[in-house]
Amino acid sequence: VFPQRSSDPNGVTQYFTNNPSAAPVLDKLQLFDVYTSAWFSAIYLLLFVSLIGCVIPRTIHHAKALASPPPKTPARLERLGAFSAFEIEADASGPALTAASAVDSGRAVLRKAGYRVRMFDGRGPDGPELSVSAERGYLRETGNLVFHFSLIGILLAVGIGGGVGYTGQKVLVVGQAFANVRLTFDAFTKGRFFSDSDLQPYRLRLDKFAVKYEGTNRNALGQPIDYTADVTTFDAAGKATPAVVKVNDPLRLGGNDIYLLGNGYAPWVTVKNPVGKTVYSESVPFLAQDANLTSLGIIKVPDGLASQVGMRAFFYPTAAKSATGVLGSVYPDLRNPVLSLVVFTGDLGIDKGVPKSVYVLNTDKMTPLAGPGSADGTSALRLKPGETVQIPRGLGSITFENKAPASEKADLSQSVQRFVSFDVHRDPTQGWVLFFAICLLAGLLTSLFIPRRRLWIKVVELAGGRLRIEYAGPARGEDPTLDAAVSAVAQRHSQQLGLRLNL
Repeated sequence: VFPQRSSDPNGVTQYFTNNPSAAPVLDKLQLFDVYTSAWFSAIYLLLFVSLIGCVIPRTIHHAKALASPPPKTPARLERLGAFSAFEIEADASGPALTAASAVDSGRAVLRKAGYRVRMFDGRGPDGPELSVSAERGYLRETGNLVFHFSLIGILLAVGIGGGVGYTGQKVLVVGQAFANVRLTFDAFTKGRFFSDSDLQPYRLRLDKFAVKYEGTNRNALGQPIDYTADVTTFDAAGKATPAVVKVNDPLRLGGNDIYLLGNGYAPWVTVKNPVGKTVYSESVPFLAQDANLTSLGIIKVPDGLASQVGMRAFFYPTAAKSATGVLGSVYPDLRNPVLSLVVFTGDLGIDKGVPKSVYVLNTDKMTPLAGPGSADGTSALRLKPGETVQIPRGLGSITFENKAPASEKADLSQSVQRFVSFDVHRDPTQGWVLFFAICLLAGLLTSLFIPRRRLWIKVVELAGGRLRIEYAGPARGEDPTLDAAVSAVAQRHSQQLGLRLNL
């Protein structure tokens, strides 16, 4: 909504120009510096305080719960959410089966299932009772706490990383190079604590850029299959090292991750004045407008001609006319490259000290010379690689340079150079962010899928030497597997005792 000084200072300047009344008010509200504003920092800090205020008391309570033994066995297990019981006659399992041995066997079953256990000895209305109290699932709360601590860790890591890191973008045409110096970047966003001394010295040169297109499957004809940028890196001592940058396969250099962000064509245009003196000769990156790389570029010639000249240029890698006569590209590779120029003359608006985008041409104070709106109906200028045309009104000439090797000028597939947009990213805390993210996911899964559960096994000595064995568990919230868990413990326990149950 509002441009930010850290990422779009030109946009902020333009906003002040377009909105002279509202911009100062918005600036006082720090809406052009949101991420460094007092109110954003307050929100961030309040989030930290609320998280920490939630986690610390819960951690203390959880630590006390871990140190506490399982609770006493309830007197009336049959009142709990899940309950089962059976009786054993005095001679059912021989003289070896006693209340003590039955409880010990139950304790072993519960321990094997991962429960913490505690033994109790008492007397009930039906006779002496021995019981074992068991609980497990504290890992559920541990996972919940790990989740929240990891969230705090991620916020800290992201905050620190954003403060000491930076992101820069650089467009390179094949053959060009850039040094890791702040002024060489086309766009640069730095953290609050970043210093230019943090930039490690290195240089990177784009040697070759290759794109592989689908050429056999008619349903996907022209779809890009692979992008490969061959580069050479140079360290502070000047040592050259070849490297490759591919999509989703960044180059690690000087503490930075260098990503292949975008690409396109960069036609080389030369403009000469009427006496043949070169006043402009540059490779101009064009922005793709469709899948077949119909591309738009802006050419500005501020000096050297009788008046300032601006051109809105369209490049077609494989030009073809539609049924209505409109020119377009039918394939993204260079098969029939054509450059179409709509030419304007007048005030480019660059002499007032206000930064202008190289991808925008403001024609409010300009007159069309060639293309739609021209006074004499002159059509847009069309050139193929190597061709030259005259600018209307005798202002000079324009040449669409053929950049193929001298011995291969007829090979149009090499006639126009490619450009690559690199994203240079430095974040020394990204390893910590990954670590905390893994912990966060592990804690979340643990808290979701590990149930908190208490179970009891009670053995009551009845008259006549009979034993009644009871199994129970409380319903703690939503636990649809509680009945099955109690039945499973009862089955395993009865098997330990040599009995067969049908529960």
